[in-house]
Amino acid sequence: MAETLLKAEKLKNFINGEWIDVNEMTAVINPANGKTVVDVPLSGSEDVNTAVKAAKKAQKEWAQVPAPQRAEVLFRVGNIMKERKERLSQLLTMENGKVIEEARGEVQEGIDMAFYMAGEGRRMFGQTTPAELKDKFAMSQRCPVGVVGIITPWNFPIAIATWKSFPAIVSGNAVVWKPATETPIMAFELAKIFEEAGLPKGVVNVVFGKGSAVGDAMVNHDDIRVISFTGSNDTGRSIASKCGEQLKKVSLEMGGKNAVIVMDDADLNLAVEGILWSAFGTSGQRCTACSRVIVHEDVKERLEERLLVEMEKLTIGDGLDESIKVGPIINKAGLEKIKKYIQIGKDEGAKMLAGGYVMDEGNHAKGHYFAPTLFTDATADMRISQEEIFGPVVSLVPVKSFEEAIEVNNGVEFGLSSSIFTGDVNRVFKAQRDLDTGIVYVNAGTTGAEIHLPFGGTKGTGNGHRDSGVQALDVFTEWKAVYVDFSGKLQRAQIDVE
Repeated sequence: MAETLLKAEKLKNFINGEWIDVNEMTAVINPANGKTVVDVPLSGSEDVNTAVKAAKKAQKEWAQVPAPQRAEVLFRVGNIMKERKERLSQLLTMENGKVIEEARGEVQEGIDMAFYMAGEGRRMFGQTTPAELKDKFAMSQRCPVGVVGIITPWNFPIAIATWKSFPAIVSGNAVVWKPATETPIMAFELAKIFEEAGLPKGVVNVVFGKGSAVGDAMVNHDDIRVISFTGSNDTGRSIASKCGEQLKKVSLEMGGKNAVIVMDDADLNLAVEGILWSAFGTSGQRCTACSRVIVHEDVKERLEERLLVEMEKLTIGDGLDESIKVGPIINKAGLEKIKKYIQIGKDEGAKMLAGGYVMDEGNHAKGHYFAPTLFTDATADMRISQEEIFGPVVSLVPVKSFEEAIEVNNGVEFGLSSSIFTGDVNRVFKAQRDLDTGIVYVNAGTTGAEIHLPFGGTKGTGNGHRDSGVQALDVFTEWKAVYVDFSGKLQRAQIDVE
């Protein structure tokens, strides 16, 4: 069924409500079987200029639409996504490779975000506050920034796009969006949904292409006042530097080196479930993936044994098969990076208990598959314990105490997500206080964020902004203070105070 979904479709840029052909195209490959799914346009800076011009014009009128009316469009978007959930899910699996169960969850996240942010159309609260002078009124309010640029990754091609575009739209901004070239279909489908939902022309514009062409043009464009980016640390730092020179707002969500802490009193069966889901879901290609297990030495061997038993049960293959639990790696470059880290781990002296190889035989021969991998006896300073691998690789780091576990967890460049399995309520409260990450889970894995809470991290994971939750509005709005003096005379703050 899925392979017929796009047969008659041709991907085009969506600019000012029109579908625009681009001459240069490149193939989008299904990582599960090596087949071409569709061709994606490779746009240039002129396409970005056209999109920004359309967005700038549309934004002025869109900002004048009352926020509750802007929200009605998002309600319609959410309902259309709900109706098309299965179709979107299958297309997502075709271009990205993640298993269909996860794809459905990702589409649901976009649906949830549509309804949540639509609700903000009636809640976009400012503040009223007492003025220090008589017969004077003071308040603050959120205002749109203008034209915003969003740059989204391939691993969550619709969820992250909704995290960024929906709060931008309901706040009264216009959007220029560059999706990842590996996964353009979700952007194409979402643009069609925006169109069908009645979003005015130019409020959302989709420009397909490479980061070196489209992304750079967006970052350097004078009329784009916000860049919201999710991706690699190297690219994020470059974007931050360029935006800083232009005094442009920038929101970054980048890497993670997330850990599950398993204490000596943990429910080991529950911990194993959490580790498997966090480490091998999405084939480890999540910024929230668990790539470290910090385990108390008293339960290390028992945890290893149970992990190995359950890892043997993992089914690996094409994500459209409902029985599959682990899908492919996005491309050959991803495979090569994982292979490099496997060798690094061996050279550093970690002991490999399972996996560690490319799966390229039988049903796996035409796709990009890597066997789920488990290292043990890793130390906190090893590269496999410090650097993001972005694949189905997890390392066990033994510790002697709760305090050492917290120290090891925090001793990395990143600070996105962390988890602790324990039955001790005192440890729970100390952990949620002391773990230096933007997200903390207790007796659950490192992944599974909900859209009404802020998503983001500390340290090298980002620059302090958050996707999702009401906090997402902060990226796409400016605060305006308003003073209304009805005294009939000039009153000077801080001077004419009696």
